[in-house]
Amino acid sequence: MAETSARPRFRFLFLLPILIFAGLAGLFLFQLGRGVDPAQVPSALIDKPAPIFNLAPLEGLVNNGQPVPGLASEDLKGKVTVVNIFASWCGPCRQEHPLLVELAKDPSIRMVGINMKDNTENARRFLGALDNPYAAVGVDPNGRAAIEWGVYGVPETFIVGPDGMIRHKHIGPLTPEALPGFKEKLRQIPRA
Repeated sequence: MAETSARPRFRFLFLLPILIFAGLAGLFLFQLGRGVDPAQVPSALIDKPAPIFNLAPLEGLVNNGQPVPGLASEDLKGKVTVVNIFASWCGPCRQEHPLLVELAKDPSIRMVGINMKDNTENARRFLGALDNPYAAVGVDPNGRAAIEWGVYGVPETFIVGPDGMIRHKHIGPLTPEALPGFKEKLRQIPRA
């Protein structure tokens, strides 16, 4: 008699992992069906002031014979600014770079960069080989400024309004497919 009552309990324990898996699979399918992009991570900084920071320039970086300045939070006011967080050791940064160079040709925006956890010589060589789209480059040697910006990893790109408020965050590299949507976000930012 004891043997028969143990069998239903054993069957239930055998089915438990299958039921848990089925529940999780159903939850994932529900999320996919909602049409939400799982790569989009909301930023708590949207419509908040850009973090306060003051970063030294990338030593030895010049543009048209003039040293490229460092970057501080005050530099983000007065004009729509695209802030790109990059590193020379980042493969996706290399892939997106031609799009940043093209985007920087738009006179209605200011393109700036934060060079995160990088070797000075490597960063200078990276920008020398691929062209420098940045009006200013701040060096973030330990990643502290990037943490203040809520960066998950490089590259990440932000749009800051002329009022110094963060208006958009793009996680990962800008791609030809993502660029039209990014440009549309830029167009939606009121000019000073």
